[in-house]
Amino acid sequence: MTGTGYWVDLYQAQRHLGGGFLLTRRFVLTALHCLRGLAVDESVGIQLADGERVEGRVCRQDKEADLALVEIGAGHQVTLPIPAADVARDGDRWRGPYRPAAHEAHLSGRVSAGAAPHLCVGGATIEALQLTADQHLGDYSGYSGGPVEGVGEGGTQPPTVVGILIEQALDRAAEARAANVLFAATIKEAIRRFDHLDVVHLIDVLRPPRPDDAYRGPDQGDPGHDRPPGPDHDPSAAHGGTPARFIGTEALLLQLDAWAQRSLIDPSQIAELKFMAVKALIDGQENGGSA
Repeated sequence: MTGTGYWVDLYQAQRHLGGGFLLTRRFVLTALHCLRGLAVDESVGIQLADGERVEGRVCRQDKEADLALVEIGAGHQVTLPIPAADVARDGDRWRGPYRPAAHEAHLSGRVSAGAAPHLCVGGATIEALQLTADQHLGDYSGYSGGPVEGVGEGGTQPPTVVGILIEQALDRAAEARAANVLFAATIKEAIRRFDHLDVVHLIDVLRPPRPDDAYRGPDQGDPGHDRPPGPDHDPSAAHGGTPARFIGTEALLLQLDAWAQRSLIDPSQIAELKFMAVKALIDGQENGGSA
């Protein structure tokens, strides 16, 4: 893997497991089968796109949907950019920035079916993208867990992540080979499966980490542990709860979802409204107040 981006390689000791990508600065999203049987809380080595190696652990698994989260160790501060998420539509161009080795091809193609129900190998019916690949490789297994980026026509728009590669379709005329048809779980599906990521992902996209975000508290030997809790060090978060400064915005995001389900708001507007709500929260925090 080369270049600086948000995609990663996962390792157990020196054994390469597969790919994944930073969904937030704390969590890596990958396909569960890439972890090759590792259980929750087992250690995973994470090699970032800039070459840095950090430690992590398997923290969440959804076996039916073939998705997993790897949590980056608290002692590491990731400063790489987090991609914005988007929705892919029929006919859109896509590309896969992750490749399993430097000599492998980059994947690209078109979305042949966007956000459609798909019965995956794990048994769950998930929201997935059906992708046609320009590259006829016969086997795409090493690309599992990598991100799928939407690409605007002409390359005028910055790429956005629209899914995660999880499956390849077999060639019905020669089942020893894969057809150039791939399936990717949508980012919406991943966030729905791991619902606590919703607000966290938006915040990481909108606000780069600040130097004092590395604060880890007295139990981890931080020389700045006498500093009183500020807006970024909310005691409620230490006990697994939603930080107080997020409660109002989180309630609004949940209400937006409820309104969409009742057809009171066009679902296509939800992402933009959520973006605006979290941006208002962040702007308020940066100005020393509340959103």
